[in-house]
Amino acid sequence: MKLSGAISFRPKLWSTFGQYSLSRFKDDLVAGIVVGIVALPLAIAFAIASGVSPTIGLVTAIIGGFIVSAFGGNSVQIGGPTGAFIVIVYGIIGQFGLEGLAVATLMAGLILILMGLFHLGTVIKFIPYPIVVGFTAGIALTIFSTQMNDFFGLGLKDLPGEFIPKWGVYFRNFDKIDWVTLAVGLVSLLIIILAPKVSKKLPGALLAILIVTPVVYFCGIPVETIGARFGSLPTDIPVPHGFTLDMATINMLLPSAFTIAILGAIESLLSATVADGVTGSRTDSNTELIGQGLANVVVPLFGGIPVTGAIARTMTNITNGGRTPVAGIIHALVLLAIFLLLMPLINLVPMACLAAVLIVVSYNMSGWRTVRGIFKNPKSDVSVLIVTFLLTVIFDLTIAIEIGLLLAIVLFLRRVMENTEIKVYSNQLDTAEGTDLSTHEMLDVAQGVEVYEIDGPFFFGVATKFDELMRNSMAQKPRVRIIRMRKVPFIDSTGLHNLEILVRSSQADGIHVVLSGVRPEVRSALHNSAIDSLVGADHICSHITQAVEMANSIASKK
Repeated sequence: MKLSGAISFRPKLWSTFGQYSLSRFKDDLVAGIVVGIVALPLAIAFAIASGVSPTIGLVTAIIGGFIVSAFGGNSVQIGGPTGAFIVIVYGIIGQFGLEGLAVATLMAGLILILMGLFHLGTVIKFIPYPIVVGFTAGIALTIFSTQMNDFFGLGLKDLPGEFIPKWGVYFRNFDKIDWVTLAVGLVSLLIIILAPKVSKKLPGALLAILIVTPVVYFCGIPVETIGARFGSLPTDIPVPHGFTLDMATINMLLPSAFTIAILGAIESLLSATVADGVTGSRTDSNTELIGQGLANVVVPLFGGIPVTGAIARTMTNITNGGRTPVAGIIHALVLLAIFLLLMPLINLVPMACLAAVLIVVSYNMSGWRTVRGIFKNPKSDVSVLIVTFLLTVIFDLTIAIEIGLLLAIVLFLRRVMENTEIKVYSNQLDTAEGTDLSTHEMLDVAQGVEVYEIDGPFFFGVATKFDELMRNSMAQKPRVRIIRMRKVPFIDSTGLHNLEILVRSSQADGIHVVLSGVRPEVRSALHNSAIDSLVGADHICSHITQAVEMANSIASKK
């Protein structure tokens, strides 16, 4: 990962046309049409679950999907609204309104662009897997809980946004179940579940809508529909509009924007990684982040919600023959045609049918098999997963990611400290100990000489551990202290500070400090902090044999 260098922005679309052909266009055309049809019910369902109208979901899928394909770094990535954003979007709208969501999304887009420009495309590698699994499972449970009202036809208004109070309201009102609505939801759910068993290429969500909607309409079944809830949906792309930006708003929305950006980066790069594994292509992750950022900067100007790469739609694109960004652009154009021509028909879709779609989405998101597998891992991983999951469900995603990352870092540092050894030698030292060398050379360590070997990174936690060890040995003051650093890959500012204090206090007591086996990168840090000149260039040895000889010589003179 490099934080500097030339800007890496090479959209896959730009390199596609040099080798493009008519046969490739035919494959992309078929894939684009299929993905557009599959994306239709998902865009509508995700929008409604997020607390906005179906129109906004479709506008997001059209504009965001087009920009991700045109400017992204993956050949087959399909962008649009996803289930992962439902929780955060719903929370932002409830607290700051639609304008607050637009500001947060735009800020998140700028963060993503900066991440790409600063070559942070590998950021996904630094997000612990239990955190990803934990908040994904938490989002899945939250999505599931939001659909109970529509699936059972409870007709509840002004439901609490929090998980526990919401279920409290549900349990107090389950006697109000509308059995006709529940029947429509169950039939829709059954169609979605059975469709893949007939054919993997059958889009269950769309099939359920195409079967259930006409039956409900022509039979006059009394259930709530999209049109009944949202009124007649517009058939025009919204005109771009601005919004007010001030420091107070930015400060309030920055945590939410950061969460959207991190979530967008994780989702899009995970989707790209999965796609690369299937197609054998290679994603330019920095370009992908910039493309995702551009989409999230433009979409809120049209009233849209956050955009990211969608794994399910991307895999649908691949399985239907899509291999270039042209398929993603065609998918956006198909959605645009539906938006302009068929919106009156979308008004007829039953809300219970969309609830069934999202229940299946939440089940697929839950990753319960993965969760079960992580429970066999070390307790630290299990702790991170459980904490992230509970915080996502009970509080919100922003808190879950922040505390989950903090907990993961603390547990990681503790594990590193536990695995970093500080050994003390006197009398004799085996130069081959801890290596694969078969030749063992025993060095005699003179009386008054102590050897301390640090095995691992010398960062703040280990520096404190080393400092405590040195203080405990202060009662028997040696004449020379050798600090063997052959296995120290890096040293941080705390390690440098503690080392400087050790050298100064030792010299004040007339004790020589000799450093051995210092690696070039550590030597550079010592030089920048002037510790090498404090110790003395002649007291920094390249090998332990040389260091022991010098120390023995100093001890004998004393």
